[in-house]
Amino acid sequence: MGQGAPLQLQSSPHLVIFDCDGVLVDSEPIAIDVLVETVAALGVTISTEVAYRDFLGRTLKTISASLATGHGVTMDSAALEDMRHRLYTRYESALQPMPGIASVLDTLDIPTCVASSSVYERIEISLKLTGLYDRFFPNVYSATMVRRGKPAPDLFLFAAEQMGVAPADCVVIEDSPAGVMAAQAAGMAVIAFTGGSHIGPAGLKEQLAALRPDALIDDLHNLPNSLRSLPRKRLRE
Repeated sequence: MGQGAPLQLQSSPHLVIFDCDGVLVDSEPIAIDVLVETVAALGVTISTEVAYRDFLGRTLKTISASLATGHGVTMDSAALEDMRHRLYTRYESALQPMPGIASVLDTLDIPTCVASSSVYERIEISLKLTGLYDRFFPNVYSATMVRRGKPAPDLFLFAAEQMGVAPADCVVIEDSPAGVMAAQAAGMAVIAFTGGSHIGPAGLKEQLAALRPDALIDDLHNLPNSLRSLPRKRLRE
């Protein structure tokens, strides 16, 4: 197979579902820093380690509820707008696509979509700033489209339904424990990606490995081989 030729998988999934933050774009350190700054402006100090542990891969609704019950922080509309403004400003100057993602997408000859815990506006901005939006549109799904966010399976099941693919024929690419658990709960194969710049500071590699995903990679260039190597029993021909 020549360089850049479409990947033909021996045991092919029918759909690859990508998380966005921490998989397609290297956004998690930016988002966590902005969250910590916003909470500090409300008078409560939360360490970066705690923020990674409690909020990574979660919906804003879940984060807001956790801040209220665990830290006594109320994220009213003004605080949410402040956080959104801080985040998008930082994105414009610092957000980068994950290394290798564009070339990997060029290689895959499999339908793909995005399923993210972020609101649609944030997903759209992230993908447009990094030149990835047109590669996925209109197949971009937000947790705001379902009742429960990750680690519940709702978002991945919704994405599969919209794409017309059975859950057993899907592979999810995730970087957070909540996302891996959501994929497993949906009955989908899952590849844990540990190449984001947040993985080390968050201590996520061990946590992800402990969840026993179907594969674990630290470089997106390894994704095609990982897809090829997935156990046949998880994917219907």
